[in-house]
Amino acid sequence: MKTTAKNTVCLWFDGNAEEAARFYAATFPDSSVGALLRAPGDFPSGKAGDVLTVEFTLMGIPCIGLNGGPVFTHCEAFSFQVATADQAETDRYWNAIVGNGGQESACGWCKDKWGLSWQITPVALTDALTDPDPAVAKRVFEAMMQMGKIDIALLEAARRG
Repeated sequence: MKTTAKNTVCLWFDGNAEEAARFYAATFPDSSVGALLRAPGDFPSGKAGDVLTVEFTLMGIPCIGLNGGPVFTHCEAFSFQVATADQAETDRYWNAIVGNGGQESACGWCKDKWGLSWQITPVALTDALTDPDPAVAKRVFEAMMQMGKIDIALLEAARRG
């Protein structure tokens, strides 16, 4: 692998790393698919010639997708947090992930069809949760706890009281 990054996120997939990387590159800005490494020989979850790894950049973060097989799966202990500028951007990313075979979760979290967790987090949420008035932060937190996809208008209403 030819990369200048000193740290690269390696994500384990069950034979579909290239599909996932191409979806991420088409969905998120500053994302692209790089080199594919095809296995030079058979391996436990594949055959010679199968894609073993795919290099990709996800919103500026260098990543490698490893087709390691079904032994390990993604879990919520690792997620990508995407800061969004407004409701339209929040909706666009949320709908792209959920609408492509993913599933909704709570508090701005969703999971893509490969099992990778995402936090689609409007900047308005972060700003409101860090409000210097603890009563405001508490109202916003309580509103967020009732949401799947974050609704900025409801957050702003909670912030105002």
